[in-house]
Amino acid sequence: MKPSDYELILDHLPGAMVIDMKGTIVYINKQCADYIGTDREYALGRDVREIFPDTKMVDSLKLDKPEIVFYNSFGIGISVEVPLFSNGEKIGLLEYDIVQGSEILYELADNYTQFLDQELKYLKHQINELRSTKYSINNIIGDSEPIMKMKETIISAAKTNSTVLIYGETGTGKELVAHSIHSLSKRAKHNLVKINAANIPESLVESELFGYEGGTFTGADSKGKKGKFELADKGTLFIDEIHQMPLAVQPKLLRALQENEIERIGGTESIPVDVRIIVTTNQDLRALVQSGKFREDLFYRLHVIVIKVPPLRERLDDIPQLVDYFVNYYNKSMGRKIRTIDKRIYNVFRNYNWPGNVRQLQNTIERGVSFAKGDHLRLEDMDLNDAMRGGETKEKSDFRDPIKAVKYDAEKKLILSALARFQGNKTKTAEYLGIQRPLLYQKMKRLGIR
Repeated sequence: MKPSDYELILDHLPGAMVIDMKGTIVYINKQCADYIGTDREYALGRDVREIFPDTKMVDSLKLDKPEIVFYNSFGIGISVEVPLFSNGEKIGLLEYDIVQGSEILYELADNYTQFLDQELKYLKHQINELRSTKYSINNIIGDSEPIMKMKETIISAAKTNSTVLIYGETGTGKELVAHSIHSLSKRAKHNLVKINAANIPESLVESELFGYEGGTFTGADSKGKKGKFELADKGTLFIDEIHQMPLAVQPKLLRALQENEIERIGGTESIPVDVRIIVTTNQDLRALVQSGKFREDLFYRLHVIVIKVPPLRERLDDIPQLVDYFVNYYNKSMGRKIRTIDKRIYNVFRNYNWPGNVRQLQNTIERGVSFAKGDHLRLEDMDLNDAMRGGETKEKSDFRDPIKAVKYDAEKKLILSALARFQGNKTKTAEYLGIQRPLLYQKMKRLGIR
């Protein structure tokens, strides 16, 4: 289409008409002429009010910018009126319809109402998201028996104000559990305040928890500062890695839990607080109590509701859902478009013990999505030798299972036989076995073949 085809463009606009500054029709397309019931050639050169008595076009000649108008002459409609300029001088007015007929207008109104409803729902959701936690129980992926039992415990715990102790290995998702409890509780509209006992110098832990009065020590804010307990009032205080809490601070933490009040450093008044406590650890607190590294009375005060987060090796049935979830997550965050996943990935992942748990799996998927070519995620994209370093596969480590031992030996003998057949040529060996050469190298390394 060329710029000179402007008449073709105008002919396809609904209800298009142009008048000059005297109100004379200088252009009218066929659709408009048919709509108002006139002959196109007859209308040209005539006053617009003669052809279209109820028009507002003459009054709109005073416009300096486009305007939307409603009419009810040939049925209810909506038009756009655009003043026309040439060399800075106004020379006329263009009008074209955006709605012709009441049926379309009612349909438009219904659609607009639905749009507003959706926008309101979205805004309500956004407001709730701002008020709530970073994660919810929906972020806990999986429907294996251990995960379903854990979710049931989370829902039960959320109905109470009791202290919750979340135990689990590193990378299992303990923080997800803490956020889920808060988001399902009656405290969800208030703050979830987090403090990691391992990331704060021992000298600052007390001031972080309880705050301080102004001028208490050098460098302190002259107005004082609220601690995590005060910030979490009416909400939840989430203490991560509670086993790292200094022994000197533990008695004050215990008092705050028992009395529901705290004192700022340098202060003399007790401040009442209404706080629900959730703590996490990857250590055996009973063993720490026996070794004198954790107070027994604090342990029993925390040991009210205990939730154990299962390691990934105990919920391998969740692997497919987790893989799909993380692929979709990194599709969005990286702008990738992975649409299909090599089915071998699920099988290989199910035969690995995942010492780093879900976090290790997530990092492995991130690496694979980063290096994937096109829209298909291959096993070879994972760089499994690097991703799984630090943990042996179950096939290699658990020879107490005779079936796994036979599979291991059979795979090793098959690869050795193929290598011998092709005089050590890796490319021909991989083709013979029906696998990619990088995967052959991975298998050789895993099986100890040089």
